[in-house]
Amino acid sequence: MDRLIVEGGHRLDGSVPTAGAKNAVLPVLAASLLTEETLRVSNCPRLSDVETMRRVLGDLGCSSEWEEAGTIVLRARDISAGRAGWEHVRKMRGSVCVLGPLLARTGRAEVSLPGGCVFGVRPIDAHLRGFEALGARVRIEHGFVIAEAPPGGLVGSELFLGTAFGSSVLGTANVMMAACLAKGTTVIHGAACEPEVVDLGACLMAMGVPIEGLGSPRVTIEGQESLAGTDWTVIPDRIEAGTYVIAGAMTGGRVRVTGCRPDHLSVLLERLRDAQVPIEVGEDWIETQPADPRTEAPRSTDVTTHPFPGFPTDLQAQWMSLMTMADGISIITERIYPDRYMHLPELARLGAHVRREGSAAVVRGTARLSGAPVTASDLRASAALVLAGLVAEGETDIHRVYHIDRGYERIEERLGPIGAVIRRVRD
Repeated sequence: MDRLIVEGGHRLDGSVPTAGAKNAVLPVLAASLLTEETLRVSNCPRLSDVETMRRVLGDLGCSSEWEEAGTIVLRARDISAGRAGWEHVRKMRGSVCVLGPLLARTGRAEVSLPGGCVFGVRPIDAHLRGFEALGARVRIEHGFVIAEAPPGGLVGSELFLGTAFGSSVLGTANVMMAACLAKGTTVIHGAACEPEVVDLGACLMAMGVPIEGLGSPRVTIEGQESLAGTDWTVIPDRIEAGTYVIAGAMTGGRVRVTGCRPDHLSVLLERLRDAQVPIEVGEDWIETQPADPRTEAPRSTDVTTHPFPGFPTDLQAQWMSLMTMADGISIITERIYPDRYMHLPELARLGAHVRREGSAAVVRGTARLSGAPVTASDLRASAALVLAGLVAEGETDIHRVYHIDRGYERIEERLGPIGAVIRRVRD
């Protein structure tokens, strides 16, 4: 198992590119199950989650191969094997998005309940409600979701996908894909508005499905008898871009994050300005400006996570790392996953003044963090620990970094050229 050893105290300076979005590419890869034709997906990031999805699809009879750097070619001509087992699905929650296209194409799907990051219960009730609204019979047996379409296939319907914590991103993606091969029109109310859902919808439209309302809570899908293949380029990863922007802000360097979509990060940019972090923004780049964190510490700034276009839950942990060095006290409230605070005790090991109050965290800025051994509990917590390690005195030894490899392409190789000193060590 790998560890990352981060040497603190080095200002980052330079340019770092943004990879393709992890949360967009996984459902797009799953959409290959909807057609017998070839789906060619470009701007695919080299992540362990992408490889896991390729294995899940392979178990279902869909072939995939890297054609060139960043491009995966998928062919699902024969997907008679309709069972995605626990071995691969347990590794990431995104695996569950094969349920919708598999059910729609074959009339039956059997998929293990998903795994992924562990920070509280994240049920898939919205997915199952959506399939049932399309006429499927759904049950859970022996840790598997088993969904069966009626004899005539799925039928379009009007349905609601909202949950107690807002819209379901994967639920929306799953039901959208199922509706593509359903008979008639499906109207989804309470649909997720995230850019990754819009990207999937645009890919499905390129495959021949009329869809209206993408990016709004009401999405209409006209089911088709069959879908065509297409070439698709995945959007940039807004969470990776945001992480690197925060890294530049914490180290006080001039860091330009290129190839990103600033419009996907508007709330983060607003909060950075509120925190008096100097930044400049271009059409496809964001750049932090030089500042001395010792004399120009960020101002403490509260954030509350919300579904898009609100502050992303996937940047909550990274924002907390920034606030550990801010001037004053900040309140961070988690409205999407109230238990997503497993990084608090690890940041405290580095000297951060953090405590949890229900669904909120209270952070009192400090002038000094110090390196220590810490354990990564999930993907975004891993990134937060790397960021804290960049400014901590001495070395921060981060264990269980397989989490970070799920969402960041070799983060040590991406940040190394701009001044980060990070070593990957195999135990």
